[in-house]
Amino acid sequence: MTTNIRELSEFTRRVAREAGSIAMGGFRNRDLAIDLKEDFHDMVTQYDRSCEDHIRAAIAEAYPGSRIVGEESGEEPGYGPLTWHIDPIDGTSNFARGMALWAVSIGVALDGEIVVGVVHDPANDHLFWADDRGAFLGEEPMHSWGFTVPSAATVACSFPLPRDLVHEPEVSLAQFAEVTNQFAQVRALGSSCIALCWVAAGWLDATISFEAHSWDVAASAFIVRQAGGSYRTFLNGEELPAARDYENPHYYAAVPGASFEILERIMRHQSKRALP
Repeated sequence: MTTNIRELSEFTRRVAREAGSIAMGGFRNRDLAIDLKEDFHDMVTQYDRSCEDHIRAAIAEAYPGSRIVGEESGEEPGYGPLTWHIDPIDGTSNFARGMALWAVSIGVALDGEIVVGVVHDPANDHLFWADDRGAFLGEEPMHSWGFTVPSAATVACSFPLPRDLVHEPEVSLAQFAEVTNQFAQVRALGSSCIALCWVAAGWLDATISFEAHSWDVAASAFIVRQAGGSYRTFLNGEELPAARDYENPHYYAAVPGASFEILERIMRHQSKRALP
């Protein structure tokens, strides 16, 4: 059976909106229960779980046989051509503290190639999405643009995080100092998909991150590319091929024409780290 990409895109946008509505029920709620995963840096709430459960149930009904890779419930094997990469609340720490920097992220791959990406930021009423028609913010076409030299540019650099400081902490801090000195502005947003979508929209000029998972970037990396920006991944000091790069852990995205040598140098160095 041939997959209708436009119908798939419309379905994914609808489900992302529904999940966003569920999450808004807990946003800035003082009674919100917060649990920890591996340590106090890694939070999870009942809304992460309920949003993912809703998305999974909707997919099972509309596209049975799909493979699903979700942050909260892991991988669900499938027999069909579709794989869904789901982060029900990307930026849970922000969500838990009432900061409006989090989103529902759903990337859909057809035979391994991402064909639909949706990132819904309900707190700010932003729906970023892309399919074969291009990238959009709501109903408006979205084209990446921005400053292309560090002295004028803003970079979202959630680095070094505690996990980054495990690997050569002195070097990591020196690299961060160099970024701070070279770039006009440095920001840490706490949400991979928000940072990438802001590059796609031209609200940020670049972003880098390490040790990402497919649910973090499958949707938003596709949105960046469809908006005309660049998305590149690295491992062991080398740039990796673009095919299925949403499965690669270390990434660097930028607006068209950007020349940020320091970020590429950091990517090549930090991508040599041993993965957990």
